[in-house]
Amino acid sequence: MNWSTVAFLFPGQGSQLVGMGKDIADAYPVARELFDRADAIVGFKLSKLCFEGAAEVLNDTINTQPAIYVCSLAILAALRVELPTALPAVVAGHSFGELTALAAIDALSFEDGLRLALERGRLMKMAGELYPGAMAAVFNLDATTVSNLCTQAEMETNGVLVLANDNSPGQIVISGDEATLERGLALMKQAGAKRAVKLAVSIAAHSPIMAPAAEAFGLAVRSAKLRPMRATLYANVTARPIYTTAEIQEELDAQLMSSVRWRESVEAMIRDGVETFIEIGPKDVLTGLVSRIDANPSVINLNSLEALQNFVAQQSVIATGTEI
Repeated sequence: MNWSTVAFLFPGQGSQLVGMGKDIADAYPVARELFDRADAIVGFKLSKLCFEGAAEVLNDTINTQPAIYVCSLAILAALRVELPTALPAVVAGHSFGELTALAAIDALSFEDGLRLALERGRLMKMAGELYPGAMAAVFNLDATTVSNLCTQAEMETNGVLVLANDNSPGQIVISGDEATLERGLALMKQAGAKRAVKLAVSIAAHSPIMAPAAEAFGLAVRSAKLRPMRATLYANVTARPIYTTAEIQEELDAQLMSSVRWRESVEAMIRDGVETFIEIGPKDVLTGLVSRIDANPSVINLNSLEALQNFVAQQSVIATGTEI
């Protein structure tokens, strides 16, 4: 594989599932070690929560984010056992996944990244309890229309409603206070939204309602040691590549309150030469979005032991020219 045209993608909240990472940890001591180190840092059996559940505990924001972080990096560690030169040209993470992406390219140590994952989850849960909000997925409207209708709803209610995630053409997530979101959904249905579905959350992620959490998270980021990146990160907030630790700081400072510009980020990576996207994490959410954004790039999911082994075998075949 030509790693100079490869992007690694790291998922955010919503990709968790009970059992994630267990097959990798059972097969690769290096992956098991990451789970063990995580258990020691968080002070409870995060590994057991990933491997066995219960689902409602795993789905709690405060647990979901560190769980996905460790699982994704365990898969990456196993990949590097098999393919030590597996270093992509670029990486990107969706929302929370940016922390995993930064750890994957050594901008954060495993320990610092995990502590930030814990703090991010804690602050977001606290924000949802102190300042309840709501989110919804809107289908079949473009980003400009959705953004304009959010502004109209804000003006009518004197509330908060913003475009939170521009995921792919026709799939957008909005975020704000309950009343303004309800008004926004009504406007979007009138404008022709095919579907508009409220999400099962009580927070308004990637909106101004996250301001207290964002400020506290920025302080936590400053306590972590940021290091030079081994690959280029495409940032959620700007949808452009960033290169320096100062730019990482700016990105993480803004991330909790800013839109996730995923569609634009993927389009930018493709323009800049990415031909293959490899999602490293429990599911296949991000490669699904990539395929809806552009059908031309190759997409690969490394979300299980079987998927990893198949990918490694394929690379061996390509390297040797052997036919199977």
